[in-house]
Amino acid sequence: MTATVIVWVTEGTWPACIDAARAWAPAGAQVVLLHVADDEAAEVLHGAFLGLLGRGRSGPDDPEGRLEAVSAAVAAELLDAAAHRLGRPAIRVQRHGHVERQVVQAADAADLLICARDGKRGRLGPKSLAPATRFVVDHAPCPVLLVWPEPAPGVDTLPPPPPERRPGT
Repeated sequence: MTATVIVWVTEGTWPACIDAARAWAPAGAQVVLLHVADDEAAEVLHGAFLGLLGRGRSGPDDPEGRLEAVSAAVAAELLDAAAHRLGRPAIRVQRHGHVERQVVQAADAADLLICARDGKRGRLGPKSLAPATRFVVDHAPCPVLLVWPEPAPGVDTLPPPPPERRPGT
């Protein structure tokens, strides 16, 4: 049975994820490059357009479709760049919706999910994960390889330990 490795490709962190896939994905593994576009911006734009023209007046001038087309084209370019950097055959998948849920659903059939830290990256700690990535790490139905998009901060950046509690206080 062939292993499936999903690489979550996002703007800003994808090179580190691809490098991790090159290092950790078994030679015969099926690699899936996954990009998920959040629908929220298109929905907000569509709502604003309807608000300007009155309810139920959607039509060819509605910018929602154009934004979705531009988003799909940018995602395709990103996936092409990721596939080129990977240097081996890969399946390219574009999804849209709630990003964190789409990634978790895609990982349902995976043997490994590779993603990157995308929060505050100047120090070690839980804030190095943005909310969507934290959700994915907490809910992924497969092992997750979590990488730093640049060299990791030193251990001297660890947050201080919580204050000691004394019994009865």
